[in-house]
Amino acid sequence: MEYLGYFAAILIGVLLGLIGAGGSILTIPVLVYLIGIEPVHATSYSLFIVGVSALIGGLRYMKNNLICMRTMLVFGIPSVISIFFTRKYLLHKIPDHLFSCCSINITKGAALMILLAVLMIIAAYTMIRKPSSVRADLHKHNNEQYRYFLIFQQGVIVGTLVGLVGAGGGFLIIPALVVLAKLPMKKAVGTSLAIIALNSSIGFLSDFGTHQFDWKFIFIFSAFAITGIILGSYLSKYVSGSKLKPGFGWFILVMGVYIISKELFF
Repeated sequence: MEYLGYFAAILIGVLLGLIGAGGSILTIPVLVYLIGIEPVHATSYSLFIVGVSALIGGLRYMKNNLICMRTMLVFGIPSVISIFFTRKYLLHKIPDHLFSCCSINITKGAALMILLAVLMIIAAYTMIRKPSSVRADLHKHNNEQYRYFLIFQQGVIVGTLVGLVGAGGGFLIIPALVVLAKLPMKKAVGTSLAIIALNSSIGFLSDFGTHQFDWKFIFIFSAFAITGIILGSYLSKYVSGSKLKPGFGWFILVMGVYIISKELFF
């Protein structure tokens, strides 16, 4: 199963390279179900893997001046603060056993996986819905000023969610940057990658001293993911990421439903 996990790491990287968001949300299921890492520890591993992948993937955007520093600060500062406090204080105060209902025991690990599955379903919706609905949102907001408070607020929400589940959150960040900050899509993707790299770094550093890390595995898995990103970036010249999004969205939707069913009933 470990080798299957490494293959999945390449696939995650390819999807990130092709689509720009969404692939990292599969990191936790791969670490938990294929590698066998406990969910809370898997969130730490995921933060490192996602952070390194976002950094590598964002370098070409930085070279092409496709990162908005103002938005990165307005969104990134509250996001970083939220993820730090979530990882350092909130996550570790959640009891290992939360509650029981109808012979179903809900543990902290199960709750985190269910939360991740809900986010996967939301991500699936953003990928499956027609582009026209996105254009309608943009048209609705195109005459409004730069919305500092809403961007700040979104940063707090995303930082908290990233801190809990260890996913990159690109599928939440990119729509916020396009609609609220009115960034062009390419600049939104580049800024999102910079925010994800910053968030993931702070989140991972917040976990030092809480448990031991298998550095060999982390570096190997990250290397496969980076290989996938390089391959995906090359394939993006020939394959339209927008055409792949709906199919990938349906796949994430099925995975989200599977995780909820597995954690609750199996």
